[in-house]
This record gives sequence, structure tokens and C-alpha cells, in this order.
Amino acid sequence: MIQIKVWGTTELVFKNDNFEVHRIFINAGGYCSRHIHRYKYNLFFVENGKLSVRIFKGENIDTTIITTNEKTIVAPGEEHQFEAETNATVYEIYYTEPIGEDIIRMTVGGMKK
Repeated sequence: MIQIKVWGTTELVFKNDNFEVHRIFINAGGYCSRHIHRYKYNLFFVENGKLSVRIFKGENIDTTIITTNEKTIVAPGEEHQFEAETNATVYEIYYTEPIGEDIIRMTVGGMKK
């Protein structure tokens, strides 16, 4: 289902407990509010267009500009905001990292630690 936002539209593509993907269209000059995700990483992948992603660090603002086929990642706890420099279609991907190692390698005789 497509949701209308003041900056464009968003459509949920996939979601489970640890991962979600939204395809968003942002009108040129459109921007979201400054916000923080407590636990999720926020990856932006530009399908087409040009997007600025700002991370606010006290008095400093770190701005990353990405264009078609480029990405940037915002870590949990970082106050951020996006703004479209041109009309932009973007995949916004939220994910968490697993706690600790999650791989067990198998050997010929059984499990290996």
C-alpha cells in the first residue's frame, strides 16, 4: 500500500522482525523530519535521482550526497534527515545486527568451534 507523505510517497516492500524495505519517491526539495532510530540501521539506496542525507552531531552536520546506484548508511542513535536534491526514487532499508557470532563452520568430522 502506498502512503502519501508531505515529501512524496512510501511503499512497504518487505518487513519482518529484523528487516524492512520501503521504496520511496521524494519530490525535489522534499525532506523528512530530523529523527533517530534507537536500534535499527537505516540504509538509503538511490534507484534514480540525487539525495542528501544529513547526520547531526552536536553543532556539526555531516552531509552525504548520493546519486543513482549509490548508498549510505545511518547507524542507530544518529540523528538524521534526508532531502531530495532532485526527484528521487530510493530504497530505504532498515535492519538490525545480530548479537554475537552466528556462524558455525562444519568440518568433515562434525562441528568446529
